[in-house]
Amino acid sequence: MKSDKKQQKRISRREFVRGAGMGAAAIAGALGLPAINTEAQQRAAGIPQKWDLEADVVVLGSGATGLPAAIRARDAGASVILVETNYEVGGHGILNGGQVPLGGGTSAQKKHGIKDSPDLLFQDLTDWSVVETNGMPEYRFNDRGVQRALADNEAQAFEFLLENGVVFADIPPGGGGGHAIGISAPRENYAKWDKGQSAESPRGGGGAGIYRPLEASARSKGVRFLLNYHMDAIFRESPASGRVLGIQASYTPKFLPGSSTPMKSFRSDGNIQMTALTVTVKAKKAIIVATGGSSGNVNFRRIFDPRLTEELQLAGEPFSTQDASGEIAAMAIGASLWGTANQTLERNGAIRKRDLVGAQYLYAGWMPDSPVFPLARATGLKVRDWQTLILVNQVGKRFYDETAEGWPYGTHYGFLKPYNQGDWRNARRIKYAPNNFQDAALAPNEGSVVPDFSAGPTWAIFDADAVKREKWDVRPPFTDPLFFFSANALRELAAQIKKNPFTKVEMPGANLEATVARYNAIVDFGYDPDFEKPTPKYKIQTPPFYAAWASLEIHDTYAGLRINMKCQVVDMKGQVIPGLYCGGESAGGCSQHGQGRCITQGYIAGNQAASEPSWDEKL
Repeated sequence: MKSDKKQQKRISRREFVRGAGMGAAAIAGALGLPAINTEAQQRAAGIPQKWDLEADVVVLGSGATGLPAAIRARDAGASVILVETNYEVGGHGILNGGQVPLGGGTSAQKKHGIKDSPDLLFQDLTDWSVVETNGMPEYRFNDRGVQRALADNEAQAFEFLLENGVVFADIPPGGGGGHAIGISAPRENYAKWDKGQSAESPRGGGGAGIYRPLEASARSKGVRFLLNYHMDAIFRESPASGRVLGIQASYTPKFLPGSSTPMKSFRSDGNIQMTALTVTVKAKKAIIVATGGSSGNVNFRRIFDPRLTEELQLAGEPFSTQDASGEIAAMAIGASLWGTANQTLERNGAIRKRDLVGAQYLYAGWMPDSPVFPLARATGLKVRDWQTLILVNQVGKRFYDETAEGWPYGTHYGFLKPYNQGDWRNARRIKYAPNNFQDAALAPNEGSVVPDFSAGPTWAIFDADAVKREKWDVRPPFTDPLFFFSANALRELAAQIKKNPFTKVEMPGANLEATVARYNAIVDFGYDPDFEKPTPKYKIQTPPFYAAWASLEIHDTYAGLRINMKCQVVDMKGQVIPGLYCGGESAGGCSQHGQGRCITQGYIAGNQAASEPSWDEKL
């Protein structure tokens, strides 16, 4: 009976809206409801009249934000469809090393006698006085509301992970591996994975120990997965007002070279089977943007740093990318970007030198057992001693000390002793150690091409003696023939490099010869007056000579959509876009590196999204 009365109430209100003498939008305003478009208006705006799929909550992305959000929404009673552009779940999260920074008084912290609280964590995450060793501010430009929400929910998010099958090493939380997570208490938790690379774990990192259990939990609770579909657009009642209605996605199967069969996910239960070129998915309550950031979109990332041209590859590729699709779709319906200083200031390892050379993708260390290895094509050569080679820019000139760390040293627990929150003396206590390797590598040189003035690729140059010292096998699949070259003379080697697809200018052979001759003289001299490389050891003199791709990798996204403490997306007028949520690397206002913030914001967003009234219930 109650259900019948509720249905009658819905019908009577619908009829009231349809039959009243004034417009539907005016009626909606009088009732305190969002604007309602007529069918003609919806058709004109491209809003589907029929939907292929529908759910209460539609989650975009299946990584560190998307899986927790989907589970939380399902736990709250909402039906959930998770839309993922890849053939597999996990996103960047499943590739990481398994370190999860979560604090504020977790059960693990309490077990090991570590004092922490939401208030202490919040004060850490907004401490203007803490800077990295290169002077870059760690927390100064964080959104206070976003940080307060993180501080208040991180401990609960940790328990949520345990409840959904994630197992952490039974050791005290640590202080290494996480950046911008606060330095008053150790907060890093460690998940392990010892099965190597496989279909279950594409990279073989500890992230698989987090996201496979979360995936299993989501599937067991009834989350439906729409894989191989890229979200292209978010529908809103009108571009500048009203609630979000749903999304359109296009079919994006991933194929291995020479194969006509799409790659398949490790698990299939709960996967929605569709092959239509485009599908529409109605969100009866909310949409959660968890698409993973913008670092893989060259034009978008150059909004924050024009130096980041196309030769810089993205950590996580070719398994997963960060194409800014969530940000772009949300901005198209009025969403604002937020917290861009955290991205522009080049802090926290957003741009990284890697310890691999000779392959296009240098971040993950892809191995033949990985299902995406045919796309990665090479493992790369691991550099154990940077003394064994030199690094040159696209015109064949050295630009920095090759032994420099991969990125500026970030803060961590124990970084400052003593540490007093908000004390202006804190910056004085750090050991200022500028590391501008990235800046030197990205500096324009005489080979820069108009209009981008790109610094171009970085190349590791070494000889046959170096290969013996490092015990490298330089044949494929350890190296990629388009990213690794050899020749018996340096001038010939420089000419080989033009075969690389990212090479826009030919390296002058005379430059490379002069650079190597200069370096060999420096080895004899025992001191590097050019870049102060510590006691240069080895000459480059024994053919064959080699050039291996050694360009920087783009790592994290620290700017994204503006959100509030509930993870609701906010527009350019400071108003919430009804029904639209966001978290993780697609959201702005947070300087924290790693999956802790992503998991926590997914935890917040999923519960909040499920609490939204269904659009049918509003009428």
